[in-house]
Amino acid sequence: MKKIFDETLCKSLRRKIGHAVSNWKMINEGDNILVGLSGGKDSFVLLHALNDLRRRSPVKFSISAFTVKISEMNTQPLENYCAERNINYKIIEQPILEIIKLRNEKSPCSFCANMRRGVISSWAGENGFNKIALGHSLDDAVETFFMNLFHTGHAKSFMPVAYMSRTNVTVIRPLVLATESAIIDEAKRLELPIIKTSCPYAGHTERQKMKEMITKLQNEIPDFYAKIIHALENLSDLESWKHE
Repeated sequence: MKKIFDETLCKSLRRKIGHAVSNWKMINEGDNILVGLSGGKDSFVLLHALNDLRRRSPVKFSISAFTVKISEMNTQPLENYCAERNINYKIIEQPILEIIKLRNEKSPCSFCANMRRGVISSWAGENGFNKIALGHSLDDAVETFFMNLFHTGHAKSFMPVAYMSRTNVTVIRPLVLATESAIIDEAKRLELPIIKTSCPYAGHTERQKMKEMITKLQNEIPDFYAKIIHALENLSDLESWKHE
C-alpha cells in the first residue's frame, strides 16, 4: 500500500523551492548534497522536497541525510523513512544539552545550532560532500534579521547560499522563500513522521519572543514578509540577498 508521504510536494511549495534553487543557483550538475535532518517539520519537508526534485530534475545530483543526535532522541522514524527511499543516512551523537548545562549557556538555541552546523560541516567535508542543505524557512530568516538588528545594531540575516572555507563546503537553504505555516501544512498533509522535540529549552528562548513579535507585525503591516525580503535584497553586496 502506497503511503501518503510518497506523494510529491504540493505545487505552491515546489514553486517556492524552485525559485530559491534557481535564483541563487543552489544545485548544480554532479552535486553531492548532505541534508541536515533533525526530525522536525522543516528538515523533513526539505528532505522530501529534494528527494522529489532529484527524480524530476534534468540536473543530476545525489542526496544523503545526516542527524546530529542529542539527548534521548528517537531516530527510528528517520531511519525507516530514509531506508524506504534508499537515502544514505548517518547519525552522530553529541552531548550538546550536557554542554549547554555545564556552560550555563545564555543562548542555548544559538549554541546548539552552531554546534550541530559545525559537526555536519566537518563530517560533510571529510566524506566527499560539496554541499549541505539546511531547512531554514522565510520565518527563520526574518527572525534572524530582527534579532541581529535589535542585539547587534546590524541589519542582516543568514544567506540563502554560503560558502564555508574551513571545510570547503557550501550551505544551501532551499526553503528560504517558504513560510513556516506552509511547511507545517505540508508536513501534516504528507503525514511525515515528525519527531517531537525533547529539548527543555523549546518555547522559552529569545527566538520565540521574536516569533511572537513578528506575528503581531504581520497582522498590522501589509505584505510584511515581502518588505523584509526587499530590504534583504538591498543590503551591502556581501550581505545582500540579490540574485542573478
